[in-house]
Amino acid sequence: MLRTDIAPLWVDAWSLEPLFVRGAWFLVAVGGVLVIGWFVLEPMVSRLVRRRNRNNPTLEEAITRYLRLLITMVALFVGVGIAGFTGFLGNSALVIAAVTVAVGVAGQSVIGSLVSGTALVVDPEFNVGNYIQWDGGEGEVTSITLRVTRVQTPDGGLVTIPNTTLTDEPITRPFEQDDCRVVERVTVSYEDDIEAALYLLSDVTTDIDGILEAPRPVTGIEELGDDGVVLRVDYWVDDPLRNRFDVRSTFARTVKDRFERADMDISPSSKRDLEGELAVRRVG
Repeated sequence: MLRTDIAPLWVDAWSLEPLFVRGAWFLVAVGGVLVIGWFVLEPMVSRLVRRRNRNNPTLEEAITRYLRLLITMVALFVGVGIAGFTGFLGNSALVIAAVTVAVGVAGQSVIGSLVSGTALVVDPEFNVGNYIQWDGGEGEVTSITLRVTRVQTPDGGLVTIPNTTLTDEPITRPFEQDDCRVVERVTVSYEDDIEAALYLLSDVTTDIDGILEAPRPVTGIEELGDDGVVLRVDYWVDDPLRNRFDVRSTFARTVKDRFERADMDISPSSKRDLEGELAVRRVG
C-alpha cells in the first residue's frame, strides 16, 4: 500500500518537469530581450534624441520611460512565444482584444498626442529655444514631451500645448534665422512732402543701434489711404528676442521727434466732406 501511495507523487513530479523547463526558457528569453533593449537600444535612442533636441532633458526622460515600457512588453511576448505558452494567449484572445479596444477608445487623445510628440522628436527643425507662432499665440519653447509642449509667452506666462495642435496647425518660426525683419508704417498728410518724409525715415534707421546695415533698410509708399499716405519702412535686427521691442520703441520716438521738427503731421486727423440742407421752421 505504501508503494502505491508514493507512485502517483513521483508521476506528478515527473509531469511538472516540462513546466519548469518552459519557465526557465521564459526567464532566459525575457532577460535577453531586456538586456539588449535597456543596454543597447535605449542608449542609442537617447543619443539620437539628445542630438536633435538639445537642452531638453524632459523629453529624453519621457522617451526613455516609454521605451522601457515597450521593451518590457516585447520581452514578455517573446518569452511567452519561446516558452510555448501561446496556447494560453490563444484561449484569452477574446479578453485581450476587448481590453485593447477599451484602452484604445479611452486613450485615443493621449495616443494621438504621443504620435504627434514622436513626430516633433524626429523633426530636427523643432527644438527647445525656438520662438514659434501658432493660431493661439506665440512664445519660446521651453520643453517638449511626448504628449505636450510648453511655451513661455512674451508676457512671462507658461502655456501647455497638446502636441496634436502643433502638428495639425501651421506653425511659424519667425526668428529661425539670425536676423529678423521689422515692418513699420507711418501715415502722413497729402500736403506734406512725401520724398522728404521717406528720406527722414531712411535717415532714422541709420542712427539707431540694433538696426543692421545689411540687409539695407527699405522705404516706400505702401498705400494711398483715405486720410493720408501710408509710408512703410522695412529694417532688420539681430537677436530679435531681446532687441526687437527696444529697437521699435526707439524708432517710434525718433520718428515722432524728427517729423515734429520738420513740421509734418503723423497720422493726420480724418477729414470728411458733409453735404446736406438745414431747414429752419418758425414757431408761433
